[in-house]
Amino acid sequence: TGIIILPQRQTALVAKQAAEVDLLAEGRFRLGVGLGWNRVEYDALGQDFTTRGRRLEEQVRLLRRLWTEPSVTFAGRFDEVPGAGLAPLPVQRPIPVWFGGQSERAYQRIGRLASGWFPQVAPGPDLDRARDVVAAAAAEAGRDPAGLGMEGRVSWQGDPAKLARQARRWQDAGATHLSVNTMGAGLASLDDHLAALAEAAGALRPGT
Repeated sequence: TGIIILPQRQTALVAKQAAEVDLLAEGRFRLGVGLGWNRVEYDALGQDFTTRGRRLEEQVRLLRRLWTEPSVTFAGRFDEVPGAGLAPLPVQRPIPVWFGGQSERAYQRIGRLASGWFPQVAPGPDLDRARDVVAAAAAEAGRDPAGLGMEGRVSWQGDPAKLARQARRWQDAGATHLSVNTMGAGLASLDDHLAALAEAAGALRPGT
């Protein structure tokens, strides 16, 4: 799991849950968020599918206040907080919020608001175009595009050398983070997945 569909959830509850995870992780947590695509999920959860982009933007701003201020008064279109706060606050103030998405509007939102992003395309022309949109939106918002993280994703197929080549492509494309997907590799148990990740970590370790 890389992201949660934030507009389907109560903002203050997400803030509290994320703060607790960040405390348990000693300040190493990143919260990944996205909009989702399934209207049925929104209807089932009592949320408006058509306003999900605007709600997410408001939620991110409120989350960052809840993670950094002991008492927050907030009156938005979708959320209202009357002088309340989290206790304890997280280690990171604020927690980094990373976005998923693969549309022009999503890339613009990433540039304006995100701490980092999860590209849904592989290194190459499509990723280059997406990065240009993200960078332009960041600059227009007065942010440094170089400060945004980017996480690439590679799949484990039992070949450490191939995995290392895929990882280098992401590194050359400017990725700051990398995840390794072991799904679809024919692994039968949790121990098999853990062993594959250990082998992948060895293949990706500098100097190997």
